[in-house]
Amino acid sequence: MTPGSEDEVFYGYGEYRKDYIPEPGEFLEGHDILGGDGHVEFHERTREVFEERGVYDMTFGYNLAKLNLDRRHPDAGYRYALDSSNPRVLRAEFTPTTEFCPQAHTLVLASYRAWNDLSDRHPYEEVRVRVDVMHHQADAINQGLREAENDDGLEDA
Repeated sequence: MTPGSEDEVFYGYGEYRKDYIPEPGEFLEGHDILGGDGHVEFHERTREVFEERGVYDMTFGYNLAKLNLDRRHPDAGYRYALDSSNPRVLRAEFTPTTEFCPQAHTLVLASYRAWNDLSDRHPYEEVRVRVDVMHHQADAINQGLREAENDDGLEDA
């Protein structure tokens, strides 16, 4: 590894590194958390969907899916779970790098739109998204996501 190289900063997309992804939060409690191959498979599809839709973290200058691989931010990124009442629904919870992340609302709404507008790219009928409660505006952001789901004809979660 070359010091400062991409290999030194990021893990590969095909690796499941439980210590370098956020702990499942409130939105995923009581649901079947994706780990191992399930997490890796969906996250690889996420990278493709985010690339096509331009879901980029402008602070870091990369596809938001890459945050899960960034060794500098082991507690940030996405975690996924199958909804316990409907396994055709995936729950995605975004943990930003800081509780004051100014892009959190934009990033989760863009993620929600990308996953659900390009639903032919993954095996789920819908993907519900929330920002982790550690974010200082989580209540307002998550309320907006619930409203977007309702506007799109999804059931309230």
